[in-house]
Amino acid sequence: MTDISNDQVLTVEQREELLRTLKIRFGKNRHRHSGIVWDRVVEELKANAEKIWSLHEMEKTGGEPDVIELDGHKNGIFFCDCSKESPEGRRSVCYDREALESRKKHKPENSAVDMAMVMGIELLTEEQYRTLQQLEEFDVRTSSWVQTPADIRERGGALFCDRRYGHVFVYLLPWAHSFTG
Repeated sequence: MTDISNDQVLTVEQREELLRTLKIRFGKNRHRHSGIVWDRVVEELKANAEKIWSLHEMEKTGGEPDVIELDGHKNGIFFCDCSKESPEGRRSVCYDREALESRKKHKPENSAVDMAMVMGIELLTEEQYRTLQQLEEFDVRTSSWVQTPADIRERGGALFCDRRYGHVFVYLLPWAHSFTG
């Protein structure tokens, strides 16, 4: 039996509304998951209450979670935020808690890593971000933090990505306490 807290359980109405939203998005964006059928997605979601809750949290912050096909991912079902730009509710944040605590002035309310952890999700890797960008153009006006290798993070840096001029760029921000989004 899965151990989830009461605050991570959706009502029947919330769950059904989320599934309706996801189904509409899934149908409108077949190019993201041409080899996956909706019934398979529903089956996986109904077996995983934590995943449904995480998707609901992504929606609450302005995200647009959808299924994308990702090589090497178990079952081939991988949810990713497919909002064209970083959602309003997740902008202007530091990379992680350490970066947030190092801010002296103009401290943001949160960090990307902490927000992801609370939602039960992970930041994309650079490779996953590039795969997402092959499906459509995302982040043409915003930027998104991606998982940063430990050796870079130990030196105070953090990675973020965006798409400009038809190309995907990965940047090293030597001061992870700066914000992006």
